[in-house]
Amino acid sequence: MKRSTLVNWLLVAAVLVIAAVPVLFVGGEFSGSDGQAEAAITASHPDYEPWFSPLYEPPSREVESGLFALQAALGAGVVGYYFGVARTRRRSSGDREDGGSADQARDDVA
Repeated sequence: MKRSTLVNWLLVAAVLVIAAVPVLFVGGEFSGSDGQAEAAITASHPDYEPWFSPLYEPPSREVESGLFALQAALGAGVVGYYFGVARTRRRSSGDREDGGSADQARDDVA
């Protein structure tokens, strides 16, 4: 097994452990930061009235979660695309440099 393959599998295992430990061993109720902030504001200032309302209210919590997941997937796609393009450019520039040295070698022989 190549070293890079082993490193990749170790990274995948580390991510799984990091994701699994809180789910398995941390008790309590999981909630989003928006809900926690709303509860904290309501507890500290019971008379507070929001001065702004969202432009769009999802019809249910499931739709809201789906939109959040879609947003995360699009963000991950953009970041992955960026890194893919950057890697391809780096490889292409490396090929050109190699091609340049091959041209130089041909010129030296001729």
